[in-house]
Amino acid sequence: MITKDYIIMAPQGLHARPATTLIRLVKNFKSIVNIQKGAKITRLNSMINLLSMTIKGGDTIKLIIDGEDETNAAEALDQFFAEELKDL
Repeated sequence: MITKDYIIMAPQGLHARPATTLIRLVKNFKSIVNIQKGAKITRLNSMINLLSMTIKGGDTIKLIIDGEDETNAAEALDQFFAEELKDL
């Protein structure tokens, strides 16, 4: 299991466009990815689950990646957060 913390740098937060990209990315891996904000945790497999987290700019989230390809998934997620949710 790999856990990663990210601070959402984009002022608009994790809205529909990057959320869609993130979900599509996660579906490329066999590993299960959960997302946590505060005490709330949910599986990162649907738009409703993700948008219900109401992740805003400046929020800290944690991803919990568990499965046979978790290392590759973690690297892809690092790249996603560096490129898609940077401060514009």
